[in-house]
Amino acid sequence: MTAPARDDLPFDDLTDFENADRGFIAALVPGVIRDGEGRVVHDGDAYAFLADDCPDSAHPSLWRQARLCARQGLYEVTEGVYQVRGLDLSNMTVVEGTRGVIVIDPLISAECAAAALALYREHRGQRPVTGLIYTHSHVDHFGGARGVLPHGSEGGVAVLAPEGFLEHAVSENVYAGNAMLRRADFMYGTRLPKGPRGQIGTGLGTVISTGSTGLVAPNVDITRTGQEETVDGVRFVFQLTPGTEAPAEMNFLLREQRALCVAENANHTLHNVLTLRGALVRDARVWARYLDETIDVFGDMYDVAFGSHHWPTWGRENVVRFLGEQRDLYAYLHDQTLRLLNNGLTGPEIAEELRLPPALENSWHARGYYGSLSHNVKAVYQRYMGWYDGNPAHLWEHPPVELARRYVELGGGAEQVLDKARAYADGGDLRFAATLLNHLVFADPDNTAAKEALATVYDRLGHGCENGTWRNFYLTGALELREGTAAVEIDTAGSETTSALTVSMLLDSLAVRIDGPRAWNEHLTLDFVVIDEQRRHRVNLHHGALTHRSMPVHHTPKPHAGLTLILTRPELLGLLSGQGLAGIETDGDTELLARLLSYVSEPDKAFPVVTP
Repeated sequence: MTAPARDDLPFDDLTDFENADRGFIAALVPGVIRDGEGRVVHDGDAYAFLADDCPDSAHPSLWRQARLCARQGLYEVTEGVYQVRGLDLSNMTVVEGTRGVIVIDPLISAECAAAALALYREHRGQRPVTGLIYTHSHVDHFGGARGVLPHGSEGGVAVLAPEGFLEHAVSENVYAGNAMLRRADFMYGTRLPKGPRGQIGTGLGTVISTGSTGLVAPNVDITRTGQEETVDGVRFVFQLTPGTEAPAEMNFLLREQRALCVAENANHTLHNVLTLRGALVRDARVWARYLDETIDVFGDMYDVAFGSHHWPTWGRENVVRFLGEQRDLYAYLHDQTLRLLNNGLTGPEIAEELRLPPALENSWHARGYYGSLSHNVKAVYQRYMGWYDGNPAHLWEHPPVELARRYVELGGGAEQVLDKARAYADGGDLRFAATLLNHLVFADPDNTAAKEALATVYDRLGHGCENGTWRNFYLTGALELREGTAAVEIDTAGSETTSALTVSMLLDSLAVRIDGPRAWNEHLTLDFVVIDEQRRHRVNLHHGALTHRSMPVHHTPKPHAGLTLILTRPELLGLLSGQGLAGIETDGDTELLARLLSYVSEPDKAFPVVTP
C-alpha cells in the first residue's frame, strides 16, 4: 500500500479525464455549501491544490484519482439524464420526466442535495421533483432526501428502493452507528486539513458532508429482477443485487434513454469487501455473479453506464469491458483467497502473497483507492473463517494494553523500545516501527516522545499510500496522537432515521444500550401496547439482558406485566427519547419505566482509537 507507483501504470492514458469532463455544463461557484446557521458542510473549493503537480507527500496514482474525484458541477450523461458530481462524497443523478424530474441518490446531507438540485434547475429550469430512487441502503445515497423532498412524499411522489432497504438503512446507522461513525472519521479524514500533506480525498470521492441527514421512507419496493416501473413517464427496468456492495442494492436500466445505472456495484476503484469503518462482510462471490448477470440481463439495451460515484462510461463495448473487469476483480479476489486459505495460509499471509493478474493490476478502475487488495483479502478470510487463525497462541492473548506492557518490558523499557523503533523507521521498515511504537504508546500513553515518533511514522505511511482511506486513517491517527480525540460532526442516527425504525428495531436499539452489569440483579416486565399497529410488545429485563417479543394486541401473556403502556408508535418514539408519560395511558407501576430507562447508557462519541 505504500510502495511507489509502478513504472508500468498507464499515466499517459487520459480516457478517465476525458470521461470525467464529458458533458460538463457548469460548476457550483463558489463550491462551498453551508447550513442554515452558516456552518460549512461541504467545501469543494478546498481541493484547488490538486491542480498542482503531485508532491512527495502523496502517491502519484492516488493524486491522479483525487484530481478526477474533485471535479464538481452539473454534467449531461445523455439526453434527459444529468449528474451533479463533487458536491458530496456521492453523485446525485437527475432524470427528466414528463412533468418534472426523478432524483436518484440524494447525497448525504439535505443542504448538499438542495444545492445540487438548485444547480440543475439553474441550467435546466424549475422542474418539480416527481420521483425519488434510492439505489442502496448507505447513508450517502439517502441522507439528503429532505433537500429534494422537504415535504416527503406528499402529493403522490413515488419513492423507490430495493426490498429490505429501510431495515438495512436504519439498522446500520443505529445498532453500531456510534462506533462506525467514530471509525468513519478516520476513514474519510474529516478532521484533516485539505492539502498535499493532509486529506486529498477518499478514492471514492472527496469527503463526506456534515450537514443534516434524514430519510423519506420508500413507498414502492423493488422485489424482483425484471420488475418494471414507470415514474413520471420514464420507464425503469430493475435488477436486484442484494448482498453486493450493500445488503439491499439494485441496478436499473432507463429503457428509452439507453442508460444503465450500476449503483455502487461497479466503480472506478476496487471497492470494499469490508469497509474500514465497519460493516457486515460483503460476499465477493455474489458480487461478481450479479455483475455477470448485469451484462447478460441488459444485453445491448444501453449506450452508457453511470454509477453512484465517479464518472460514466460511454459505448456499449466499453461498458461491457468495464463490467467484465470489475466482475473478474471480485471473483479473482474471492476465489484465490479461498484457494490459499485451503492451503493453510491465514488472512495476513494471503494478503502479502496474493496479487492481481497484470491486466487487472494495470486497469485504473481496479486499483485499490478505496478498498484495498490487502484488507479485502482479510475480509474474505473473515467471512469464511472468522477472527481466529487456528493458532492456539492467538486464542487467548492479552488485551492491547497488557500485551503492550509486556512487549515494552521484554524490549528493555520505554527508552530502548523508542530507540529501536526509530532505528527501524530510519531503516525504512515503517510497518514494524509502527508496531513497536504502538506497543509503547499503549504501555505508556503519557510518553509524549513515543506519541510524536508514532505520529511521524503514521505521516510517512500515509503519504506513501495509494489507497485514500488508508492515507486518511494514518494521518488522522497522527492528528489524534498530537491533538487528542474529538466527536464526529455528522449524526446518521438522528430523529428522522430513528423514526423509520419498526417497534422491534426500536427495542433492539434500546437493548444494545443497556448497561448489563448495572442491571444484573434487575427483573422487570413491561408491555408496550402499540395501538396504531395493534401489537403488544412484551419487554423483559432479566440478568442484564433486555429481550422482547411481539404478539397480537389482545393476547396477554403470563405473568402479567408490572406496567402496561398503551400508546401510539410516535408516542413510543417520544417516550424513549425522554419526553415522558404525558398523554400516555398506563396500567401498573410507572416507576418500572424509570428503572428501565435508568440502565440505558449513552455511547462515547469520541472514544480513543490510537491510544488506550
